[in-house]
Amino acid sequence: MSLYAGRVGDALAGRELLKSLENDGWDGTKVIMDKAYEGDETRQLIVDWGMEPVVPPKSNRLMPWNYDEELYKKRNEVERLFRRLKGFRRIFTRFDKPDVVFMFFIHFALIVQALNSVNTP
Repeated sequence: MSLYAGRVGDALAGRELLKSLENDGWDGTKVIMDKAYEGDETRQLIVDWGMEPVVPPKSNRLMPWNYDEELYKKRNEVERLFRRLKGFRRIFTRFDKPDVVFMFFIHFALIVQALNSVNTP
C-alpha cells in the first residue's frame, strides 16, 4: 500500500507500487486489475514478470484481448473493502495530514474489519 498526491494517476501509482515489489515467485500469479490499469505499459510490466493480467479491455481498444471474466468478478470484494473503509470518518475526510498517522488509521480500520469478519456468522 502506498500514498500518492491526489493528482497522480492511478496507473502510474500502480506501476510504481508493482515495481517496488520484488519478483520473487510471482510466476503464474493472476493480477486482477481495474480498467484504469489496463494500459499497455502496466499490462506489459505484469506480463514481463510472468504474471497474468485479469482486466477487461476498454471498449475503444482496436485489438481487445480475452480475460478470465469469472475471476474478474472477484474485484468487487476489493471495491467493497474500500467502501467499508470509507465508513471510518477519519479516513474518508483525511483529518490526519501526516502520512504516517493516516496510514496508521488505515491499518487500524483494516484490523477492525478483519475482527468483524471473524465474529460474524
